[in-house]
Amino acid sequence: MLEVKHIELKEANEYVELNHRHHRKVAGHKFSLGVFEGGALHGVAIVGRPLSRFLDDGDTLEVLRLCTDGTYNACSILYGRSAKIAKDMGYHKIITYILDTESGSSLKASGYVCEADNVGGGDWTKCKRREDERIYQQMSFIEEREKYPIGKKKRYVRILND
Repeated sequence: MLEVKHIELKEANEYVELNHRHHRKVAGHKFSLGVFEGGALHGVAIVGRPLSRFLDDGDTLEVLRLCTDGTYNACSILYGRSAKIAKDMGYHKIITYILDTESGSSLKASGYVCEADNVGGGDWTKCKRREDERIYQQMSFIEEREKYPIGKKKRYVRILND
């Protein structure tokens, strides 16, 4: 039987670094959760303020990272518990993003709905107009930047007030 417990950000980030397909650790959070079975950690959720300044209204949280080892129902349980805790903390909405290629079945199973298709994506540096591409290519962050998918995403939301 799966059990959800609070875990420290350090432990959640370590799990993400080892297991996430395309993202790395986060710098901060409001809370982190782990899903356990028989004492073994099978997945984590890291929840914090929305990364988009347009959505950071004080009433919204974002599931910044969700990562599991494929254990059945672990994703749905983490998404559902994240929403419950956010509601208990007084937030009115929780959001998350998935790649355009992902189905969102765990989100749908835990009460989230697709709010927007084809959002985000692109290069966060917005340096496409640089005159000297050679200098841009030599910048130290280029290798780190290429680890993250830059394609379009879907934004899912769950409204928390009744």
